[in-house]
Amino acid sequence: MNKNLILTAILASVAGVASAQSAVTIYGIADASFTGERGGVASNNKITSGAASASRIGFKGSEDLGGGMAAIFTLETGYKIDTGELDATNTLFNRQAFVGLKTNAGTVTLGRQYTPYHNALAQVGDPFGTGYAGGSKNLFPDSGTNVRTSNTIVYTSPLVYGLVADVAYSAGEQAGNNDAGRQFGASVGYANGPLNVRVAYNNKNTDTVAVGTTAAVSRSIGHNTLVVANYDFGILRAYFSAGFDKGAGSAPYGNATNPYGYRVAPVASLDGNEFLIGLSAPVGPGTVLASVQRKNDKTSFNQDATGWGVAYLYPLSKRTNLYGAYGSINNKNGAGYTVANNSETGTGDKAFNLGIRHTF
Repeated sequence: MNKNLILTAILASVAGVASAQSAVTIYGIADASFTGERGGVASNNKITSGAASASRIGFKGSEDLGGGMAAIFTLETGYKIDTGELDATNTLFNRQAFVGLKTNAGTVTLGRQYTPYHNALAQVGDPFGTGYAGGSKNLFPDSGTNVRTSNTIVYTSPLVYGLVADVAYSAGEQAGNNDAGRQFGASVGYANGPLNVRVAYNNKNTDTVAVGTTAAVSRSIGHNTLVVANYDFGILRAYFSAGFDKGAGSAPYGNATNPYGYRVAPVASLDGNEFLIGLSAPVGPGTVLASVQRKNDKTSFNQDATGWGVAYLYPLSKRTNLYGAYGSINNKNGAGYTVANNSETGTGDKAFNLGIRHTF
């Protein structure tokens, strides 16, 4: 047989094996809505990107290393579908950027990643999945580094009899101080049949070191504890969330710009809790989402709030749906909570979304 033909056959065989062992997937979400916001300093009508789920494009892949081990990676960037811009200035993969190893003993990943706190709220505790007007972002501290952190290492255990756990550590990486800016968290979950329950914890140090003439800042540690659950009754799925926050940076306002124009700006709570009950239920060809929330500020400011939300999702296909959502908040004693959505913090105490969401 011709040597060139033999060599070609060998190379083709090797290439086929390599292809079978490696896989890269391109995925994303394109989400746009007409959004109206009321009750703040000014009313807004606009086209919003990512009211239901932040618009994004990502790349994820794996390589089989043998022996039950695989190398994995994810690179994911957010974009504004209304303008075509990146949704984070000068940061390409602002949503997720990590690489790691997956084994039978669990998965370890390093890079920019979601916190156990956010995953528990979005995956288990909120029927809105932290999206749409009326989602849990309105009163729960699901923003900033409570959602995702850079410089992070995460270990996720294998699923054993419905139990799964994860631990995350994020290095502050401030010169001369290993504690300043660091964050860690963990969660334990159990899912079996109709029941899904998870407990999560987050610990955040918001200290900063001295830089030039700027003095160092020392603050109390921020703590978040979250208990979430949902149960499928068949005719509907019921949701419950309870959050407990204490310390500096534990419960920052999503919109900290004094959106109601108060003479005295709202003060982020350093001691408080949040509660949510909600449901999702099939109605007609689509799904109804609903929830009520309560924020209890235990400080002397007593800046409490209550809120509610409702949405209807109408599927056009397995990957495309239309949606309508509405949310409302009642602030007390100068509280400054706003009706948010998945991508925006909101500007008032009422808002609606009418949109379309497509996944690919």
